Amino acid sequence: MPGGEPTSETTAAPAENAEKAAKPRKNGVTRSVSDELAENMKQGWADTERVDLAPIPQAGHTAERRAALSARFPGERLVIPAGRLKTRSNDTDYPFRAAVEYAYLTGDQSENGVLVLEPAGDTGHQATLYLLPRSDRENGEFWLSGQGELWVGRRTSLTEAERLYGLPVADVRTVPELLRSASGPVRLVRGHDATLQDALTDKVTAERDEELRVFLSEMRLVKDDFEIAQLTHACEATARGFEDVVRVLDRAKATSERYIEGTFFLRARVEGNDIGYGSICAAGPHATTLHWVRNDGQVRDGELLLLDAGVETTELYTADVTRTLPINGRFDALQKKIYDAVYEAQEAGIAAVRPGAKYRDFHEAAQRVLAERLVEWGLVEGPVERVLELGLQRRWTLHGTGHMLGLDVHDCAAARQETYVDGVLEPGMCLTVEPGLYFQLDDLTVPEEYRGIGVRIEDDILVTEDGNVNLSAQLPRTSDDVESWMAQLRG
Repeated sequence: MPGGEPTSETTAAPAENAEKAAKPRKNGVTRSVSDELAENMKQGWADTERVDLAPIPQAGHTAERRAALSARFPGERLVIPAGRLKTRSNDTDYPFRAAVEYAYLTGDQSENGVLVLEPAGDTGHQATLYLLPRSDRENGEFWLSGQGELWVGRRTSLTEAERLYGLPVADVRTVPELLRSASGPVRLVRGHDATLQDALTDKVTAERDEELRVFLSEMRLVKDDFEIAQLTHACEATARGFEDVVRVLDRAKATSERYIEGTFFLRARVEGNDIGYGSICAAGPHATTLHWVRNDGQVRDGELLLLDAGVETTELYTADVTRTLPINGRFDALQKKIYDAVYEAQEAGIAAVRPGAKYRDFHEAAQRVLAERLVEWGLVEGPVERVLELGLQRRWTLHGTGHMLGLDVHDCAAARQETYVDGVLEPGMCLTVEPGLYFQLDDLTVPEEYRGIGVRIEDDILVTEDGNVNLSAQLPRTSDDVESWMAQLRG
C-alpha cells in the first residue's frame, strides 16, 4: 500500500499549519508542506456534486422502520451509531461494516455515521442522519489526512445523502456536543462508538439502552419485501459459489482447504459485499469441528468436504448454506448412510417450518430423526424417547438445528427468548435448518470406521403464508443428486 505522511486522523487545521495538520508518520520522508504547495492544492478542482440522485431502493422501508421505532419510544431521544474503523495493526484498519441497527434504519453504510431521533410533538420524532461531509479542500484535509478523500475515496456530500436516504442530513462532528447538552430521556445503541458513549455517560443507563437494542433486534424477526429479495439474491450467489468450488476441487487437492476458501471468497466479492461470516471449508476430520475456519488442512480423495459459507449482499444481508460433498464425487457406503440420515432429519425439520408452528418444532423434528438413526445403528441405547429426554443424541449432533437469518448470520440475537426460541413462526421470518452428525476422531464410543466423519446440510427457509420456501433450493440435497451435480460440473 502507498507510503506517506498522512495518518488516519481527520484534521481541520488551516493550510499554513499543514505540517502540524498532517501529523506525518514517524519515518515519513516529507516533513513539511510549503506555502506554495498548500495553495496549489486548493485550486483547480472540478465540481463533482451529483444532482441527479434518486432515493435508494429501500428508502421507503427504512422510513417505515424508523416510524415503528418512534412509536415504541415516544418522547425519548434515540441515538443509533454506525460505528468507527477498527485498527487491525499499527496504522491499518479492518474493512468497515456498519452496525446492523444503523444500516437497518438508514440504508447507509458510512463509518462514523449517527442516526438521531429527536422527540417532536407528543409522540413523534424528527430523524436526522449525521455524516462526515466532503473533505475540506481549503484546509488541506482532503490530501493531508489519512482519511481524506485522496487517500480513501470520495465521500457522499450531505446534500447528496439527503437525496439518497430521504431524511435531513447534518455534519456528524456536531453530534458529541449536541448530545452533551441534551436534556430529557436518551437511549443509545451501545458498543459501536465510544465517543458517543462518553458524551452520554451521565444521561443513559445500561438497562434502558438494552431495551432499545432488544426492540431493534425483534423488529428484524419478520423481513419485508426488500429484505426477502436481498436474502434470495444472497442464496443464489452462494449457490454459484458452491459450484465454483466443485469445479476446482482438483486444485484444492493439490494445495489445501485455503483454495476452497479463496474460490468462494472471489464469488462473494464479485456478486456481493463480502462473505457473511468466516467460511468453514472443512475436509476430512475437520468436518467434525463445528466452526473450523483455519482452513489449512489437506483435501483428500475418499473423504468428505463440509462447506458452510454464505455470500453477503452489497446491502449486508447474508446467506448461510452448508453442503457436505464427497471429494472424489462419490459417497462410500458408510458416508452415504450417515449423509442420508442427516438429509432425512433436515427434511423433517423443513416440513415443520410453517406459520403458527412453534419455533422449536423444526429442531425437535430433526433431532428425533437423528436419535432414531443413532439407536438403529446401535450407537446409543434406546428407546428413542429416553434418548431425547436425556439429550443423549447431542454427543454427535452438538448444536441447535437452526437460527434466524438476515443482516447478521445469527440474526435477531438480542431478541427476548419468548419472542424468538420460545416464540411462534410468522410469514416473513427467515431461518436456517441445519442438522448434522459429527463423529470425532478420538470418540471411542463409536466404531472406528465412523470416526472423523462429519456431515451437515443447511438451507435458508422463508416462512410463507401457507408453509415455506427453500431459498437455497437450487443446490442439490439428496446424496444421489449431489453426486450427479458434481459429475456434471466436473465434466
